[in-house]
Amino acid sequence: MALNVAHRTGTLHGSQLIVETVASAAYETITSVFLKPPNQGTINCRDRRIDGGGSRTITRQAHVETSPAVVAEVEAEESMVHQEGGRSSNKDGRKNNHHNGVPVFVMMPLDSVTPSNAMNRKKAMGMSLQALKSAGVEGIMVDVWWGLVEGDAPRIYNWGGYSELMEMAGGIGLKVQAVMSFHQCGGNVGDSCNISLPKWVVEEMNNDQDLAYTDQWGRRNFEYLSLGSDTLPVLKGRSPLQCYTEFMVAFRDNFQHLIGDTIVEIQVGMGPAGELRYPSYPEQDGTWKFPGIGAFQCYDKYMLNSLKAAAEAAEKSTWGNSGPTDAGQYNNWPEDTQFFRKENGGWNTPYGEFFLNWYSQMLLDHGERILSSTTSIFNSVGAKISAKVAGIHWHYDTQSHAPELTAGYYNTRTHDGYLPIARMFARHNVVFNFTCIEMRDHEQPSEALCAPEKLVRQVALATKGAKVALAGENALPRYDEYAHEQILQSSLLNIGEEMCAFTYLRMNPTLFETENWRRFAGLVKKMKEGKSGVDRCKEQMEREAEHFVHISEPLVLQEAVATACVP
Repeated sequence: MALNVAHRTGTLHGSQLIVETVASAAYETITSVFLKPPNQGTINCRDRRIDGGGSRTITRQAHVETSPAVVAEVEAEESMVHQEGGRSSNKDGRKNNHHNGVPVFVMMPLDSVTPSNAMNRKKAMGMSLQALKSAGVEGIMVDVWWGLVEGDAPRIYNWGGYSELMEMAGGIGLKVQAVMSFHQCGGNVGDSCNISLPKWVVEEMNNDQDLAYTDQWGRRNFEYLSLGSDTLPVLKGRSPLQCYTEFMVAFRDNFQHLIGDTIVEIQVGMGPAGELRYPSYPEQDGTWKFPGIGAFQCYDKYMLNSLKAAAEAAEKSTWGNSGPTDAGQYNNWPEDTQFFRKENGGWNTPYGEFFLNWYSQMLLDHGERILSSTTSIFNSVGAKISAKVAGIHWHYDTQSHAPELTAGYYNTRTHDGYLPIARMFARHNVVFNFTCIEMRDHEQPSEALCAPEKLVRQVALATKGAKVALAGENALPRYDEYAHEQILQSSLLNIGEEMCAFTYLRMNPTLFETENWRRFAGLVKKMKEGKSGVDRCKEQMEREAEHFVHISEPLVLQEAVATACVP
């Protein structure tokens, strides 16, 4: 039985526009309104219907009381939309004009696909995606979980829910950043559901617990396979690297009809939370709390074997017995420890330099292996490749930068830890994706000597020096204009470059609340303006952003607020 629901999409100079959406069991209707008055008093309403047979558009007319001013306003807006849509883009969907603004993507809920490999809350998802499209969003970011797709048995891949989601996004006109998520979901900041590694991988890790990252107290971390085992045939005859490679090949082959058009970017996960790092600050079970320094993760037998070999090669065999034993515990601060303290700290000794070089190089070698494999798979199919680095900003204003060191970034007051990563990404033409760009130094606890703004600038300079593209994300959900202003400023970088893209964390019901939605749509508009809007007066920018919000307010918004999924 069909359901007819009238929605008010907003008011144009006092004249209200009434449109109708229809949904039935036979198909889903996602209605978007494009205002194109051929004469005063008449508009065209275009309904885009998506069903199993694809999408089709029906144009119908409705009469409203409009004024010449409204007609001119709407014509100008549609002209701008068509001009933006007609600009040439490169193979990953980003504008070729380097100073043409920063496209905005939105992260999908972590559980967008269910454990049974079906799309979660399909109708609500469709409405929400249409709302994003109407606000000018470029596309979405989707975690493609290894633990769901290849969960039951090796080389048996089930793409069901992901096929539905990506087809839906493409039908609506959204691009997709697909994340090859080889990590566990659950136990990190913002994790709202639990998705383990594939069952057969967990079985192997239970049989050989040295496949898990391990700290000096013997605590095992099952978020991601230890990089010490990357090339060893420990997973039913295959190495982790082989498993990652075959998964990506299967993804490419299954989605080849969408890659390059709808799927414009492949982000490859290389550690916990999909980031190139060690799991040095695990929140699960209260092990770590902000702003603790974390702990080194090099005590599984595979890592220790590598450390021992490196020490023998350096003719310092005693250095290979273990990692630093005076580096404190997860929730210590740098000055609580002998290794990280400012004066005579172990990090600044020959042993400390040896260990930190080895520890960080192991992470770089891990990244090199995975990126080599990833680029060989996707370089010829028209999709950009990216990888993510964590924004570890706490204790940044100390000498040792302890939390960065335990995570594998050899970044201290005297040693740049991000330039080597940027150069590695540049060798493979991989976008450097970085978090925490919404944060300001003074918002953080002063006693923890946090400096996210300084950190973002250091990373921006490293990527500029390495000639690699930089993209950004917000590390925590923020809906306020103060954070949006910081995102805008960070995306412009102020070093003669713009970020190539920004991904907003995350789509959820809170985003669709009226004031949050208004601010978010305004942010999207301003990001698309980019540097070209910097010299224009703030009042003019705000008027244009408000107008954009008004024009693009989707009739599906009320439905999205009522039914959208909780992330």
